[in-house]
Amino acid sequence: MAFGLKKRGPSTFERAADGSMTLIEHFRELRTRLFRASLAILVGFGFGVWLSGRVLHVLQMPYCNLPKARLANGDCNFVQLGPADLFLLQMKVALWVGLIIAAPVWLYQLWAFIAPGLHRHERRYAYFFTALAAPLFAAGAVLAFFVTSKGLEFLLNVSGGGDVTTTLDITRYIGFVTNLILLFGVAFEFPLIVLMLNFVGLASAKRLLGWWRVAIFVFFAFSAVVTPTPDPFGMTALAICLSALYFGAVAVAFVNDKRRGRGRELYADVADDEVSPLDLSVEPVGAAGGVEASAPIGAPEPVAAPAPIERRYDDMT
Repeated sequence: MAFGLKKRGPSTFERAADGSMTLIEHFRELRTRLFRASLAILVGFGFGVWLSGRVLHVLQMPYCNLPKARLANGDCNFVQLGPADLFLLQMKVALWVGLIIAAPVWLYQLWAFIAPGLHRHERRYAYFFTALAAPLFAAGAVLAFFVTSKGLEFLLNVSGGGDVTTTLDITRYIGFVTNLILLFGVAFEFPLIVLMLNFVGLASAKRLLGWWRVAIFVFFAFSAVVTPTPDPFGMTALAICLSALYFGAVAVAFVNDKRRGRGRELYADVADDEVSPLDLSVEPVGAAGGVEASAPIGAPEPVAAPAPIERRYDDMT
């Protein structure tokens, strides 16, 4: 008994990459991927509601671990100013947790939609940068926890004297911590921008290394502006980490330049304001050879006489 094999047509990725997919099909694909991403976020939100209490407890630790944050009975000193503030805060935390849990799904759906429009080497770079982005963001979040604990301790020691009792609103406190985590996480992605400039050929490793003074100044100025606490611990920690990441990115750029053979091009050792060396040697010019005579042109063939006009057209024309 013979079985016929059904010939498979090109996949959706191949049709989107070669441009054979119509605009309506692109919209349908976008609708499908948005639905899948939304469904994954909804499932992650359900897990986030279940984990919101534990996540809130972790976010309260930088403040609750301080001795002045505890009441006489050992509880952490927080208040809520509105009757629904804590509930809304738990829903907000649950949404953030849901986005993190469902990140592999909605990131894949986003990547699957935009990847067909990229070249192969661009997709390879995207894999590399995505693999580095998550650990760098996590490192920034860990540093944010350290800065929060040190900054709060400094502020409570400065303003905790006398008869003043410090009581923090839990909504504003959680917003302060999450904004700090987001800010530090995004700041730790700066080395990826440096690597991108080198990978696309806009800046060589030597040029990036020559900018190290400007880079360190910019890092300290940026840290002084964006760090919400006035203590020197957060600013110094963020600036030192960004400087270390910058030099690490420059080291990777040197490896990339060596692999691609950059710096060995013609006139690579010549400065920008230096005239390129010219070869001024004179080569002797020999006598030119004789020119052969051309063959004679034959007589033209006779032109046939045109046919009579009544033979040029038929009855229809």
